[in-house]
Amino acid sequence: MRIPDTAHTSRPWRIHEIAHDFRIEDVWALPTPGGPDDFPRLIRHVVTRLAAPPRSAAARALFAVRLRLGALFGWDRVDSGVGARVPTLRDRVPADLRPGPELELPSFSPVYRTDDEWAAELANRTVHAVLHLSWVPDGTGGGYRGQMAVLVKPNGLAGTVYMSAIAPFRHLVVYPALMRSVAQDWQHHPPQRDRREW
Repeated sequence: MRIPDTAHTSRPWRIHEIAHDFRIEDVWALPTPGGPDDFPRLIRHVVTRLAAPPRSAAARALFAVRLRLGALFGWDRVDSGVGARVPTLRDRVPADLRPGPELELPSFSPVYRTDDEWAAELANRTVHAVLHLSWVPDGTGGGYRGQMAVLVKPNGLAGTVYMSAIAPFRHLVVYPALMRSVAQDWQHHPPQRDRREW
């Protein structure tokens, strides 16, 4: 479910210093109960889900429309991405942080990871965005769950208008469908304790 921004801002995440000029767009509690060592599993599940076509027909239709509009208006051209239109946030990562794992995730580039944080970025002609995953106590006295924050820096007035226009679709269709898929995957795939890959 969607949760207050303070669930993200109140924690001492390293992303605060790296993306200090980005604004919080959304914060979500993920339906991924687990133990203290399950954060690599969360990264795997979310990345796998984001790389695959949406299971929801409505979400698939929205993505198809977005791709058509992106092609029509040139939103997703190579010269509008990370390292072209905007510098990568990896240039801001302090030396004590390790880079995020290389992922099979279209559009996103890893920024960094810690034992309880992972961030990836993408950019196009409308926005520079950060996907931030974290692993937080669930308040039950020993359990944990995932948390996802989306941070954005719109590209001018057009980017601000675009983000406002798509907000209802993200909140009512895209993110709920993603949460359901992540929950299904989490329940049906047992933990893998080998953390070398993550």
